[in-house]
Amino acid sequence: MKLDNSVAAVVTGGASGLGAATARALAAKGVKVAIFDMQKEKGEAVAAEIGGVFCEVNVTSDESVDAGFAKARAANGQERILVNCAGTGNAVKTASRSKEDGSIKHFPLEAFNWLIQINLVGTFRCIAKSAAGMMTLEPQEDGDRGAIVNTASVAAEDGQIGQAAYSASKGGVVGMTLPIARDLMSEGIRVNTILPGIFDTPLLAGAPQNVRDALSASVPFPKRLGQPAEYAQLALTMIECGYFNGEDVRLDGAIRMAPR
Repeated sequence: MKLDNSVAAVVTGGASGLGAATARALAAKGVKVAIFDMQKEKGEAVAAEIGGVFCEVNVTSDESVDAGFAKARAANGQERILVNCAGTGNAVKTASRSKEDGSIKHFPLEAFNWLIQINLVGTFRCIAKSAAGMMTLEPQEDGDRGAIVNTASVAAEDGQIGQAAYSASKGGVVGMTLPIARDLMSEGIRVNTILPGIFDTPLLAGAPQNVRDALSASVPFPKRLGQPAEYAQLALTMIECGYFNGEDVRLDGAIRMAPR
């Protein structure tokens, strides 16, 4: 796919971390970028920095996502690129015994469902609505109508203790990548997914230095946290390379997560 100012993109979770880095990288190529996020102040700041548009969007809501796409398309035209970075996490054991009194409790099902709704259903909601819009576009010279990049996690393959919901949500993103690519193959819309390892995002920014050092040391090579710009670099490769389709790619410095 050729990237220039004739192309529009939507980046969910674009107010910070991996999404913000990707929004900046796309804008540097001349792409018109819309940011979907619930962090209004941060999202508006990134949008102003890159000359984009901010849309306050909750990916668990049809109405909110529809309004976001309407605002983005009114400003930039129909998007040819969608990058899904919106997501969250939690850590709760499936069932556990209290050390204090021996009482037993299980993972609250509402908390499990909440994570699935954001990470998995929210990702699919944005894909389905964006792909329908991409189908109205004329293909570029290479046949591309659109390119979609999703964000899973290495936890999709080696989730740690307490990550049942998170791993299920990210495993679902991995599992639906190829079927969606096949669904859209006759329309010239490609779909790929990145599985990041331990990245230096706002989630880790507040962690004590000894924790950050330990995480860095656990990576085989290079022994450091991943940088959001490295995620953006792979996302752009997936978008620009026309033969990249239906793939799930780990970006993790060769780490394989231990049980805890």
